[in-house]
Amino acid sequence: MSLDFAECDRARLARDAAYDGRFYTGVHTTGIYCRPVCPVRPARSANVSFFPSAAAAESAGFRPCLRCRPETAPFCSAWIGSRATVERALRLIAEEGALDQEGATVERLAQRLGMGSRQLTRLFARYLQASPSKVTRTARVQRAKRLLDETSLPMTEIAMRAGFGSLRRFNSVFAETYGRPPSEIRRTLRSADKAEQTVEDVANESSLTLEGGHRRPSSDQKTDRAPVTAGQAEVP
Repeated sequence: MSLDFAECDRARLARDAAYDGRFYTGVHTTGIYCRPVCPVRPARSANVSFFPSAAAAESAGFRPCLRCRPETAPFCSAWIGSRATVERALRLIAEEGALDQEGATVERLAQRLGMGSRQLTRLFARYLQASPSKVTRTARVQRAKRLLDETSLPMTEIAMRAGFGSLRRFNSVFAETYGRPPSEIRRTLRSADKAEQTVEDVANESSLTLEGGHRRPSSDQKTDRAPVTAGQAEVP
């Protein structure tokens, strides 16, 4: 899609879900890029730039937002005509891991699409402002981030499933992209979950206390008072 600044800025400020996945906002003051629906207070218009893909934003030096999670943005199918080739290539990369398999190359991907690697690279530069290799790198990191958030898999398994050749490579690329290692993000997520659970437990306990209130002792409960005989006054 052609990114009109005024249109994108209106969509960003309105958090218009219809634009989710169609562009990404890079905030110069924080170095972070976001989806149009990000819940964080919008930055000033003078401090933002817009990109047609997450890979383009990362190529420009921006890190993914941990609040709106760009890796969960819907796939944008705004291309038509010859641009459908780019859409198909993106699906092959993101959903099938076309460049993650052993021996996979941009040349082989281009052959599957019926064109040369140079032509495919030009199309990516035109519509995504990023190379096929950069898009693949971003897709791997996004897969890893989803697995990190949604599973308890060990890091080695996450690295392999995301398409990285080694745990060392995964740690390096992830830290470069997010500005912190995956283990730190997982610790942060678990701490947040524990804090949320603690608040929920406290709320439940308070609710039970309010609902139960103070109960009178039942008739069969014993007291420490001495029995009072007839005609005898009870001493307080």
